[in-house]
Amino acid sequence: MINAIASKLVTGPDKPVIDDPNVVDKLFKHHRMRVMLAITLGYGLIYTCRLALGIVKKPLIDGGIYTPVELGLIGSALFYAYALGKFTNGFLADHANIRLFLPIGFLLTALCNLAMGFNTALTMAIVLWGLNGWFQGFGAPGSVVAMTAWYSNKERGRTYGIWSTAHSIGEGLTFFGVGTIVAILGWRFGFIVPALIGIGTAAIVYFLLRDRPQTLGLPNVNIWKGDSYDPDAEDKKRGPKSVLMLQLSILKIPSIWILCLASAMMYMTRYGINSWGILYLQEDRGMSLPMAGTMLMISTLTGIVGAIAFGFISDTVFGARRPPANLLFALIEIFGLILIFFGPNNMIVLTIGMLCFGLGLTGLVTSLGGLFAVDIAPNRVAGAAMGVIGIVSYLGAGLQEYISGVLIESNLTVVDGANVYDFSSAIWFWIGSSVISMLLAASLWRVRGRD
Repeated sequence: MINAIASKLVTGPDKPVIDDPNVVDKLFKHHRMRVMLAITLGYGLIYTCRLALGIVKKPLIDGGIYTPVELGLIGSALFYAYALGKFTNGFLADHANIRLFLPIGFLLTALCNLAMGFNTALTMAIVLWGLNGWFQGFGAPGSVVAMTAWYSNKERGRTYGIWSTAHSIGEGLTFFGVGTIVAILGWRFGFIVPALIGIGTAAIVYFLLRDRPQTLGLPNVNIWKGDSYDPDAEDKKRGPKSVLMLQLSILKIPSIWILCLASAMMYMTRYGINSWGILYLQEDRGMSLPMAGTMLMISTLTGIVGAIAFGFISDTVFGARRPPANLLFALIEIFGLILIFFGPNNMIVLTIGMLCFGLGLTGLVTSLGGLFAVDIAPNRVAGAAMGVIGIVSYLGAGLQEYISGVLIESNLTVVDGANVYDFSSAIWFWIGSSVISMLLAASLWRVRGRD
């Protein structure tokens, strides 16, 4: 029985290639749109199951359920488990039937959120949120494997940019939609509603997605698109290496490790804002929960433009070179942070800061969080490349969650029974992380992806 289940989860065998080019064209055009919709919409919607904790931190703290440090521990559990899950699941995704792989992960992460809505015990919360992180680790590697299977190398910058808008879709939906629901119905629904969204998402993705083109009798997408890159010739050049050997070869590429560190530092800032930004805007800027969610939603919706713009600019303006675009978007992101934290308490200035931060950060997430690594790595092991970047990135995110919690709690005072927060130490930690990330990424100026 176990073998039968495993055989269903593994990618299917290649079928004989269809002879009729018209049929091939028709099938590619039909399925490619569905695949892109599945991975972009699916990954975006399932993001609500990852970010739910950040929305409910204030009611949990004010209700005496958890302290900031305890919330930091719970949040860290997700990031550490996600780091490991993204790494291992990245290697598994290269072998998997993606049509089953992604919906299973989405369904399980939804169930973890549902359980969180009915729990207040610290240990159980850490376990459940850690499991949620593990199952969230199915998403990015599975999506990128599907993308590289159905879209050619020369399309990668633009298609990766489109897919990266999923981050912003999910964040915007969480910060505004879930935030508003929590303000009306209470913290438990901050987990229950994302769980219901996740269950529906799993069903939609299964309906839209397909396994590799070759399992449907289609040729490799690079051949169909007439790209100069020939994966079959590349395989012959490498010799009889297994997929596992190719995956392990990624670990020998120095630029991959520098990318890992640059991404980890960038993720410290990213999740510093995602996890604690709502609380900062409520306490330091005096906003209500819905208004704080709206401000972060502005940032994330701008990120949709940032993701697409990064792919377009790096592909067309810089000839598929990522480092110049990395520097440009890093400067925009840091400028946005300075306006958010040090600008006047003025809605116009704060909105401009959020726009710049969202635009710059999501461009960097697109590149440092995967695109640049996928450029460098062999085409057949895109999932493993995402996994290597992912484990280091989310170790950084998890470390941030704990450090931020400690910095915020250490500067927390109680005046007349009310919590008074001082975010200054955490702010410098987040900005410093972005500066270090920018410098590390700039050190790869001469590194180019595979043609």
